[in-house]
Amino acid sequence: MDAATLTYDTLRFGEIEDFPETSDPVWVLGKEYNALTEKEDILSDVTSRLWFTYRKSFPPIGGTGPTSDTGWGCMLRCGQMILGQALVCRHLGRDWRWAKGHKQKEEYVSILNAFVDKKDSYYSIHQIAQMGVGEGKPIGQWYGPNTVAQVLKKLTVFDTWSRLVVHVAMDNTVVIEEIKRLCMPWLDGACGEAEGAGALINGCLEGLQCFMLPQSLGVIGGKPNSAHYFIGFVDVPLSAPACRMHICELDPSIAAGFFFRTEDEFDDWCMRIRRLSCNRGALPMFELVDSQPSHMVSVDALNLTPEKNKSESSYYRERLVALKTLRTA
Repeated sequence: MDAATLTYDTLRFGEIEDFPETSDPVWVLGKEYNALTEKEDILSDVTSRLWFTYRKSFPPIGGTGPTSDTGWGCMLRCGQMILGQALVCRHLGRDWRWAKGHKQKEEYVSILNAFVDKKDSYYSIHQIAQMGVGEGKPIGQWYGPNTVAQVLKKLTVFDTWSRLVVHVAMDNTVVIEEIKRLCMPWLDGACGEAEGAGALINGCLEGLQCFMLPQSLGVIGGKPNSAHYFIGFVDVPLSAPACRMHICELDPSIAAGFFFRTEDEFDDWCMRIRRLSCNRGALPMFELVDSQPSHMVSVDALNLTPEKNKSESSYYRERLVALKTLRTA
């Protein structure tokens, strides 16, 4: 399959006439479109996604730090976009569309305010950069997909309005029991309630099925110092105007996001993942297990932290080797 990924700025807000003339389906965050007959619907869907990019002249991060994220904040902005899509699904629904010239809903404005570039916004560049220090990333250093996923997981705890739980599944392995216990803490006798769950799955990109799932939030990845937020794909050659990056150009370390409002939606996602694995006769996109296998060891137990002079993708290759060694020990 000669597939190309579709990024937010692919259509450039008005160049719908440049979209490839293809009879193959176009997938955008779980929705299927016909490029020949539904171009306006594609444009409406794409331009309704939140877009965060480099900024300058914002208040210094940490009081004395950078006032611009140009050159280092690309993955942080991608993290904002994929989380922003989760908040849109949580508060507005997947079918919500932004309409020019119309008064926007209060929930939409509240979502935007959560990402304003100031220190007291839930998911500002300031909050992400400062929380990343605890993940071993100094302010101003480029992030990989895992780092931004781990940071967003910590920041959502403080967002009492959204009441969102973020789970980061490592090495393509999704433990069903872990996610259900996070969203339904009373299973452990604890008090509390979560009304929405987001899963960010770190691993290697082995297919594009994730964009076909209705729970899809997209994929963040790219390559070092060139991060992208992918929201869909179209089966066309690389030379077509809509192809911003060919699938083969991606670094294998990515994070795919999914949103589940209810337990039924999560169960439906699990069913679809298993069905895709069976139907395609190839390696499954994720390893789906009911409970944590005995061979799985947490990152804290392994005490593996990326060294400053190593890329995040090489760190994961080494950590995966360590896990495989533990399995055969």
